[in-house]
Amino acid sequence: MTGTTIDDLLPPDLLRRARDRAATTDAENRFFAEDFEELRAIGYLAAVVPDALGGSGLSLESLVTAQRCLAAHAPATSLGVNMHLVWTQVARFLHDRGITTLDGVLRDAVAGEVFGFGISEAGNDAVLLDSTSTAEPHPDGGYRISGTKVFTTLSPVWTRLGVHARCERAGADPELVFGFVRREAAGVRDPGSASAGLAEGRIEHPGTWNPLGMRATQSWTTRLDGVRVRPDDVAARIAPFDGRDPLVLAIFSSFSILTASVYAGIADRALELARAAANRPAPRPGGGEPDGRIRLDDPDTAATLTAAVLRHRRSLDALTLLARDVDERRERDDWFLALAAARNEVCDEARAAVDVAMRLTGSRGFQADSELARLYRDVLAGLFHPSSSAALAATVRGSLADPA
Repeated sequence: MTGTTIDDLLPPDLLRRARDRAATTDAENRFFAEDFEELRAIGYLAAVVPDALGGSGLSLESLVTAQRCLAAHAPATSLGVNMHLVWTQVARFLHDRGITTLDGVLRDAVAGEVFGFGISEAGNDAVLLDSTSTAEPHPDGGYRISGTKVFTTLSPVWTRLGVHARCERAGADPELVFGFVRREAAGVRDPGSASAGLAEGRIEHPGTWNPLGMRATQSWTTRLDGVRVRPDDVAARIAPFDGRDPLVLAIFSSFSILTASVYAGIADRALELARAAANRPAPRPGGGEPDGRIRLDDPDTAATLTAAVLRHRRSLDALTLLARDVDERRERDDWFLALAAARNEVCDEARAAVDVAMRLTGSRGFQADSELARLYRDVLAGLFHPSSSAALAATVRGSLADPA
């Protein structure tokens, strides 16, 4: 083992600078370029790569803790790098189970390549199990990918974009192709130069990135037009709606757990702000000088904050347990349900925690340039990550029905 710790990868001065910059990148609606370069330079993007392959060898459980810490200081930075970390954790998941098809992802991460997450598509409720994008077979054995992906985090800097697309050929069953698009030109791009460094095809970013929260992620809509995936960059070919391939669980578990960790970190910070507000002097009835009581002495305030802390504790325990199960390669019959339930619970709890903080902080938190107001906006992005609460409810309803 290298002995690398979370404190080595996220030292206090780095976290302090990230928090100081978060308000500016949000207000200016620009990419977190300074944070990103610091994290890349210190080795954070290779945190879960096994030490034998040149990384830090962190477990998924440790990475959850790290992502919580980063999110508590700069939520959009944490969510942005999260999508690169998802792909490295996918490769680590497979590597730990003796499947080496994505070891190239681990080596590329150590070499400085940046992975974007190009899976989400507007209107595709099947998410991993189908795609509205198309994969046309390439003469070299690879594919040309066309289609539109949404919320493509790390749009300005990725050099490898993980995608999936449906391939249909005459006389053959349809298949879903998972693979990586290479973009060799590095550096922060504007939307007009998105195709720089591609071997074939074009990339465009239609529309405008102007969301309510998580603005610094710069997760632009990405239109792919005949973009090449090389034969050695094909990760898997599976039948649509067949979730048995190990890659599907690798992606779903990595995305669910690591994305939830970002919102858990927002809840960490919200409850820290709530505790600070609850320990302020309590106003005296009718005005006058404070009499030494604090707001936490009020039974209603104490009960509200206590309930929020306990709910947060429960959601953290569920998240930690799932990460540990992945690390220990445990077999579960309910993996997909457990992951979706935990992801939704953590995100719901985080929104509730921010709401409690806002209520206790009062009008100062309602100022548009306050940290809490930004957290209030950022945490809402948790509503839009798969699997949705509606999809989760449908899964539970299906499990409750009597067998035919």
